Amino acid sequence: MTASGPGGTESVGRPHFVLASASPRRLDLLRQIGLVPDRILPADLDETPARTELPRPYVRRMAAEKAEHVAASLTEPALVLGADTVVALGRRILPKAENRETARACLEQLSGRRHTVLTALSLVPSAGWPEGRRSERVVETAVTFSRMTSHQIESLLDLGDWQGKAGGYALQGHAAAFIRFLSGSASAVIGLPLFETAQLLRGQPGHWLP
Repeated sequence: MTASGPGGTESVGRPHFVLASASPRRLDLLRQIGLVPDRILPADLDETPARTELPRPYVRRMAAEKAEHVAASLTEPALVLGADTVVALGRRILPKAENRETARACLEQLSGRRHTVLTALSLVPSAGWPEGRRSERVVETAVTFSRMTSHQIESLLDLGDWQGKAGGYALQGHAAAFIRFLSGSASAVIGLPLFETAQLLRGQPGHWLP
């Protein structure tokens, strides 16, 4: 693992730190707290929610399955971080917006309403590092959009940063101009709750973070 300490030196002799995600946002967030994964191995899994599956169990399951899938493929000592984020309206999971129509439907439902963003973390050690500890956390954040006109929604869609985003928006994107309330972790809404990630890593054997 490569981790810069207060003096700028690198930690050595640690198991590999592996990110089970290709998300550039998660990579940037890890770098923000001085962590650079040794490897990035996205887990190619079916992310379809089970029928009647609620948001919290779903996001927890997906983060764990991603980390487990990658950890099982490794023989070297490693610690794998899996994460998943969902946008929920009550008991309903909003989809990731893969096209403009889906993004529009999500934004129309979120307009003027409070919703919940849940991000789950899962740390899973590989079989090559038996000293490692499995740990997980689910972080819940409340977000409220102002009421948006049809013209404002179409303007957001034209800007394009909804693509591939849960609920059809990105907090770090243009939709931030319409978010009037947030209670919880902003970094979790972006894709990785930094405080909770750091806490879980500090609970692992060895000096992962100061």
